Amino acid sequence: MRVRVVASFDSSEGDHCVDIFVRDDGTFGFDEYRRDAEDMKGWFPLHRYSHRFFATERDALAQAQVAVAWMAAASR
Repeated sequence: MRVRVVASFDSSEGDHCVDIFVRDDGTFGFDEYRRDAEDMKGWFPLHRYSHRFFATERDALAQAQVAVAWMAAASR
């Protein structure tokens, strides 16, 4: 199933990001990615959360803020 990113959030260090996406079936999800400064290959999915399904973008974002430690700390 294809996905389209609707929002992306970077950690303050710039080494992690979370993408909120919408699937072809209209459900939303999110996943966390990381990149290493010394490795120019780009972002790597951590595949921790992409299997979760949410009815709205807002629901996916709320759960990302709970599940991803650096997002939780930034939202306080």
